[in-house]
Amino acid sequence: MIRGLYTAATGMNAQQHQIDVTSNNIANVNTHGFKKDRAEFQDLMYDSLNYTSGRTSETTLNPTGIDVGMGVRLSGIQKSFMPGSFKTTGNKLDIAIEGNGFFKVTTPEGELAYTKSGSFKLNNEGAIVNGNGYKLDPEIVIPKNITKLTISKDGIVSGTNPTTGALVNLGQISISDFINPAGLSPIGETMFKVSEASGPAIDGNPATGPFGGLRQAMIETSNVSLVNEMVDLITAQRAYEANSKSISTADEMLDIVNRLKR
Repeated sequence: MIRGLYTAATGMNAQQHQIDVTSNNIANVNTHGFKKDRAEFQDLMYDSLNYTSGRTSETTLNPTGIDVGMGVRLSGIQKSFMPGSFKTTGNKLDIAIEGNGFFKVTTPEGELAYTKSGSFKLNNEGAIVNGNGYKLDPEIVIPKNITKLTISKDGIVSGTNPTTGALVNLGQISISDFINPAGLSPIGETMFKVSEASGPAIDGNPATGPFGGLRQAMIETSNVSLVNEMVDLITAQRAYEANSKSISTADEMLDIVNRLKR
């Protein structure tokens, strides 16, 4: 009975993690470029109650063994990089990647970070930056007098010189991909950093090889399905309640044992 108390407690702790992960997904249902998390669990060690290696006699063995589980634990939280839906914004600096790839930005510390959120703007120098002011890498500067800004599927940024009417090439957007994107380290602000698990960044131009193409004036929304998350939330809540019931039942059984003397 004491084992049951601790086993049920691990179950309650695991379901609390599930609720935490699901709540974060729901909170970011409208976050551009957000990728939902999925909690994964493992069973704990088993207590073997048959100390004779499963032998039931000198000539026979127990075909199943006698092992009692000790509960569950959180083994990992994995990012799902399934694409979100695309939404047309009309903003010429909003860019969506249709397929594999991440945008590269440079943080204030001079490090590279990677994001699926393509909601870009211009800073006071005319450089393309994200919502935090981090510059797109490689840096692309849009002159003040440029009109008809165009970003092609393969990442070429161009515009029209209003004086001459000539088309001006302003730069090339490069994107990155990884052997194991799920191994990237999330750092908040819908950005990730390279980790040993993700492997090094593989850089290339959009719409070439394995890289997805760009879609101007569109944004990739969160890949969170609110309906699925609500179902997961209800399931976790019911599992939490069931584990708490197990603790209550074990407590009642211990109470009966304590009252036997009376």
